[in-house]
Amino acid sequence: MELFNSEETLLKDSAAGFMSENAPVQALRNIRDRKAPLCFNKELHKSLADMGWFGMLLPEEAGGYDFGHRAAGIVAEEMGRNLTASPFLSTAVLSAVGLRHASGDHLSEWGPQIASGDAVIALAIDEGAKHNPVRIKATAKPDGNGFILNAKKRAVFDGFNADRLIVVAKAEEQTALFIVNPTASEVMVERSSMLDSRNAANIEITNLHLDGKDLLCPLEKSDDTLRAMLRSGRAVAASEQLGIAKEVTERTTTYLNERKQFGVPIGMFQALQHRMADLYCQIEETSSLVSASLRAIDTTQDSADILSRAAKAKVAKVARTATEEAVQIHGGIGMTDEVDIGLFMKRDRVLTEMLGDCAHHIDFLLRNRGL
Repeated sequence: MELFNSEETLLKDSAAGFMSENAPVQALRNIRDRKAPLCFNKELHKSLADMGWFGMLLPEEAGGYDFGHRAAGIVAEEMGRNLTASPFLSTAVLSAVGLRHASGDHLSEWGPQIASGDAVIALAIDEGAKHNPVRIKATAKPDGNGFILNAKKRAVFDGFNADRLIVVAKAEEQTALFIVNPTASEVMVERSSMLDSRNAANIEITNLHLDGKDLLCPLEKSDDTLRAMLRSGRAVAASEQLGIAKEVTERTTTYLNERKQFGVPIGMFQALQHRMADLYCQIEETSSLVSASLRAIDTTQDSADILSRAAKAKVAKVARTATEEAVQIHGGIGMTDEVDIGLFMKRDRVLTEMLGDCAHHIDFLLRNRGL
């Protein structure tokens, strides 16, 4: 079991109390049933920013608080436990880390707006059904002092009605990251609703002229910046998914102690006890791995990239087991919309695909070891 220091304990308790009171599962149900276009509550977004959580990974000179990734993971885990609908991963993690790593004018302009909850910025990277950042087809052709950008991006999380997009493209053989205004006439944004009732978008950019100032960072720095963004995104997404696994397991344990069969709680049956004990051990192992990946990023360890991939792969397997066990043990009611288990399962499946599924990262880890 992971031990928290006093500051982390205070943050965890604060996040748990705030989410359960202001952003519980019922809030997601309300957003889903209203078919709200943004799929998150603007007032809640502002409140989360007021708590300091959207500035966690931004430096103080850009309006942030520099709390670090472990702190961001603690907040994300509580979001997972409550299915809190928020552009936290897209904006406070992926985009904030990109801005911080790039520094410069874009950080000065957009950092304070992210920290205050006044801007949503989404990463447009995926182009196919699966995450594959090494095969980018979007092109940025040199044009005088600027570029002509053409791109088709799929499943841009929080991309609908975002204030800006960070678009990944190829400028000849080099990776390029552009800050793009989605309201430009050359940009077509098509809203799509994800399995978990969250906002995403398919985006097509046709012959958009961009100046050199629209680059997030110089071309020679783009690969390192993108790696930093994806590394942070994987680790924090794993934290949210871990929160889902913990929450459904706790709910299932409660159900085992309440549901009776043959006059006794079904939790008395040894076969079910073994299954829950095994799941508990898997979750504790995963929790340690996720924590190690977050702390490795904060301390700039060489193992940070590998650990973030391992954490993302591990939590995908464990959370899937947790949600499937929850449905099976709840029996028929576990399949109904009246029980929240199905909502946790849907969010779990989306998080698994976000920034690479289990197979994607295991393949990378095996190749990295020459296997």
